[in-house]
Amino acid sequence: MLQVNVLRNNTEDVKKRLAVKNFNQPELVDRIIALDDERKKLQADFDNTQAKVNTASKEIGKMMAQGNKDAAETLKTDVAGWKATLEPLKEQMASVEKELMDTLVILPNLPSPQVPNGKTPEDNVVVREGGTKPTLGANALPHWDLITKYDLVDFETGAKITGRGFPLYKGKGAKLQRSLVQYFLDYNTEAGYTEYIPPYMVNEASAFATGQLPDKEGQMYHATADNFFLIPTAEVPVTNIYRDTIVKLEELPIRMTAYSPCFRREAGSFGKDVRGLNRVHQFEKVEIIQITEPGKSYEVLDEMVKHVEKLLISLELPYRILRLCGGDMGFTSAITYDFEVFSAAQERWLEVSSVSNFESYQTHRMKCRYKDEDGKMQFTHSLNGSALALPRIVACLLENNQEEEGIRLPEVLHRYFGAARI
Repeated sequence: MLQVNVLRNNTEDVKKRLAVKNFNQPELVDRIIALDDERKKLQADFDNTQAKVNTASKEIGKMMAQGNKDAAETLKTDVAGWKATLEPLKEQMASVEKELMDTLVILPNLPSPQVPNGKTPEDNVVVREGGTKPTLGANALPHWDLITKYDLVDFETGAKITGRGFPLYKGKGAKLQRSLVQYFLDYNTEAGYTEYIPPYMVNEASAFATGQLPDKEGQMYHATADNFFLIPTAEVPVTNIYRDTIVKLEELPIRMTAYSPCFRREAGSFGKDVRGLNRVHQFEKVEIIQITEPGKSYEVLDEMVKHVEKLLISLELPYRILRLCGGDMGFTSAITYDFEVFSAAQERWLEVSSVSNFESYQTHRMKCRYKDEDGKMQFTHSLNGSALALPRIVACLLENNQEEEGIRLPEVLHRYFGAARI
């Protein structure tokens, strides 16, 4: 959530930066400032009236002690009138504060100056590419046929149990999934990230804190009986560990990693974009999160991008890194780098990770703060990234490494899977 003083002190710059994200309601910035002015005036009126009541109450006591009952009674009448205005003032303040908050949460995070202008994925900027695209034989199969050939995932039974988009992994498919999760967690913890196993449902306050509410409620599964939400990513519960917390400067940066299933209602489109593992409603992902000082968050962002890049290199997959344009970025992000791997049988790039800096947008909502070296309270910055999301990684491993003898696995997975190929 943006801070009102930022909007007030940089009004025109804020509007220009919001336009980079294709936000088409710049008038809301002016409305927020006007509401904040109204809130301050009401607060001043309330405080002044309360002060008059407090001062007069003391005077009444003195007057009564001095036997000046008539003056005391007159002042009592004045006090009663002032008190009668306090409750309406409180109600007005509550109404204005609610409208202020309701309007403020509509504003997305401001994009970093590094974010390119653009409205669609075609406007994203390729930062660099790595790895070698494989050349497949004439009989190469897409992963949805390889899954059937090697009996790795059963979509039909998953659909019977739950519905479309809920795959049932089995046999070596389940083992490959588990091997990847364990490898990703080991890779992250060796880099200094502390592992967590978070709850897989969160309450409304947690979903609001990381920006899923009110922006993405339509994409989440909602357990209405207890008003909980199934998590779309481990970012949500893990970042909320530090909600309503004042951390010590020496604790920063805080590095966290977690595996979780992820649940997303997004239906997507029809065709090859959603075939097989390309887009599902339940999938597994390993996440990395950092909470850090504001002045170091872009250094941390570069570190996290390199961390994910080395992970993809170890999997021997051709990849590219894109800096997303304003129109393709998430609501809460100040800057995002997407990682895509090349799916040889589908002949297309598939997104497998996003690494984002949210600056203080999430931590302002979360009230996650620290005292700087001067003892002044500051909001931390938060960052997160996928390291990695599994479905499309599995799809590309199967497609890119298919041979006559089976599916060749990258060397880093041999000790986890217990074999060099499927």
